Parts: sequence; structure tokens; C-alpha cells
Amino acid sequence: MTYPIVDGARVLLNFERNTESWPLASYESRHGYVTAKEALGGKYTPEALLEEVKQSGLRGRGGAGFPTGLKWSFLPRDPEGPITLVVNADESEPGTFKDRVVMEENPHQLIEGCVLSCYAMGSNNCYIYIRGEYVGCLKRMHAAVEEAYAAGHLGKNLYGSGFDCDITVHSGAGAYICGEETGLIESLEGKKGQPRIKPPFPAVYGVYGYPTIVNNVESIASVVYIADQGAGATVDRTGYRRWGTEKSAGTKLFSVSGPVKRPGVYEVPMGYPFADLLNKECGGMLDGIALKALIVGGSSVPVVDADTAMQITMDYESCQEHGTLLGSGGVIVIGEGTCMVRALWVLLRFYHHESCGQCTPCREGTGWIERIVHRIEHGHASPNDIDELYRIADGMELRTICTLADAAAWPTKSFIDVFRSEFEEHIDKGCCPYDNQFPDPLNLRGGGVPQRHDDPEHVFVP
Repeated sequence: MTYPIVDGARVLLNFERNTESWPLASYESRHGYVTAKEALGGKYTPEALLEEVKQSGLRGRGGAGFPTGLKWSFLPRDPEGPITLVVNADESEPGTFKDRVVMEENPHQLIEGCVLSCYAMGSNNCYIYIRGEYVGCLKRMHAAVEEAYAAGHLGKNLYGSGFDCDITVHSGAGAYICGEETGLIESLEGKKGQPRIKPPFPAVYGVYGYPTIVNNVESIASVVYIADQGAGATVDRTGYRRWGTEKSAGTKLFSVSGPVKRPGVYEVPMGYPFADLLNKECGGMLDGIALKALIVGGSSVPVVDADTAMQITMDYESCQEHGTLLGSGGVIVIGEGTCMVRALWVLLRFYHHESCGQCTPCREGTGWIERIVHRIEHGHASPNDIDELYRIADGMELRTICTLADAAAWPTKSFIDVFRSEFEEHIDKGCCPYDNQFPDPLNLRGGGVPQRHDDPEHVFVP
């Protein structure tokens, strides 16, 4: 079984999908580590490779979309201590599971990407920080790193080039906040995972006070293709820019969940229409269920209705034009029959639980808005609660050290903007008009039969 090829896009999911796709022998049979050998053997100087990544237009795939090569160029030219690369594999955004596929099924491409990235930025040390719940990924990455050391792809004097590269695999403890780069660094140093005030940014003051670059799994793994095939500075070249748009280059992994016939992880060119992703790659909605709404980039981005969703192309600019964000690529498809008030309540329970408590607007605000939505869902709210909810969410934005408060506020405001009538109906009727019914994820493949649950964790928002 192979992953479907969409418009020839094959940067990360370029292998037969089976239990033997991950070992070193399988990766080497697919041109594995040849790119690193050539790069370190004289194909690129570190400066030339960094420039190639810049020209590729690769943007961070963890959510922010900041240009990767530009981020690397922020490192000091003459650092007083070692430069460190940290791979952010703390994939905890609800609805997002793309990096898990890379680590479990193609870990050596991530390792080769680490070697190339370290070479480009002048680093000899890399940490891969993996989400605590990703036990399978942790075991797989440990095994792959051991294979790479044994085969001479990691360690001292790689391929006789004089370049050293060491990788340490580190497990988190399950805190969502450690997906924020400075919270991750604090955790990596053995401290409580709380974000730092910026500036200084990690490129200047990172792990143990030394210059550090933090990049997402998908971003680093993509460097292998760029180093091999080139940036493709013009669209007619065969390099990385052969796919995507002018401002959103290359391919992107999207993890699709919800009442669709073929949920899973898909690699498509940036700019690919969501309508095609849904109807062609995912086989359309489950029989008897119509599209109601879409969360296109993980739970922290604004929700859009079905009509808007079908106009979106999967790139940064289109998402912004349609009032949402590409985010982490966690595509949550929401079908008719889902109570949007209850769905929002479940999301807010998550953000309230995951707030580190460092900043008052987040610590108090996430709990406050969660309690209001709980009242609305259970018929205990007043008409003023909707505007109060919006006002509190608005007051949480841009007032904290990190963006977790924003991640709770944006969905809250968008759910009200797009589905305000549902909130009003809950209040007018004094109960949930859906009678607390929504598609049960355990029965979705059997046709999405509505089930009643008292536990809000069962709402269909993966």
C-alpha cells in the first residue's frame, strides 16, 4: 500500500506504507542519506545550503508559517557557545497527527534532515523533543537514531567531511504548552514548561542560554528534498517550488479527521483546493452526512462554514482571505448533526486544562469562557452571555506571553460569528436543541448514527 500521489507531490510520503518502511535498509533503498553525503562532500557549503533553503520558500509547518531559511539566518555569525537545533515533535494540537506519520513510518528522513539542517546552520547538536503520549514515535525514533549511529550517518567526522552531528531523542511529559518553542526549551532544560518572554528569541538565547533554532518535524524533513532537488527558484524547475504558490511553496501534510470516507494523512501541493482534498482524496463525506463546518488548521484556528470551506485552497494566503488560518494542517471536518456549542465547549475544556497558569488573562480567561459555554449548552445562560463571552475572548487576545490564550479566543469568537443562531437557540429554548446528540466517533464508519452522551469528551471533534 502506498500513500496516494496528488499532482506528483512526493516530498515526505515517498514510500510503500508497511511495517518495513521505517528501517535504515528501506530508507537507503530510496536514495536515503545520499543527499547528506553529497552535501557534506562538497555539493554545498553551509552558506550555500542555507541560501537554498531560503530560495525554496519553505515556511514553518508547525503553525506560524515563518520562512525557515530566514529564521536560520537570525543566528549570530560568531556565537560565543554552541548552536543547537531542536526539532519540535511535541504534536499536541487537537486534530493534528501528521508528524506522527513521519516519525513512525519515515524516521530516517527526519534524521537526514537534521544532519543537513545542522550543517547549514553550523550546529553539531540536535534534540528531537517528542510528545510524551507518542510512545510509538519515541521507540521508533530511538531505534532509527541507533541505526544511524551504527551506519555512520551520525557521530564524528560524517562521511570523512570533518563535520560532527549528534542527535538526542527527548520525551516530553504530555503538556500542550511545551509545543511553544520557549516552553519546550524550558522543559528540555529540566524546568517547568512555561513560555519565556521574548525577546530575547531562541536564535540568540535558547537551550542553556546558547543560540537555538526550533523547527517542526515536517519542516526539517523537507530539507532533504530541497538539498537533493534544489529550491526551484522558478516554477518551471524540478525543485521544491515546482509545487505550491508564489508565497506558499512546496507540499504540505494534512491530517484529515471527521465524518469522511477516507480520513488520514495526505501530502498535497500548497494551494490545493479543499474541495478536491475532501471529495477526491478523502472520498467525500460519509453517506447521509452533509458538511456543516471546517476547522482547517487544528483546533486553535477560526472555524468556517461549509460554503466558505469549499472556496478555500490549502495555503496561507487563501486561508487568511477566508477568515481562518492554515495552522498545523489539522483538518477537522464537521458534519451536520454536530452541536457547535457543545463542540466549542469541548475545545475550551482542553485549553483550560492545558493553560500553564503563568499569565492571568489565559489562566482566568480560559476557565471563564469555558464555564459560560457550559451554561449555554446546558440551558442555564442568559441572552447577555453571548456578548459577554465574546468580550472576554476579545480581552484575552495579544495579552499573554505565548499564544495559548489566543488559541482559545479565536475559535470562541469565530464559533459565535459563524453559528451565533445556535447559541441563541440554546438560550431561547433553555436546553440543547440537539438534545445532546452528535455523531459518535465509534459509530461514524457505520453511518454516523447520532448517540447521546453525558460526557462531553465524546463530541465529534477529534
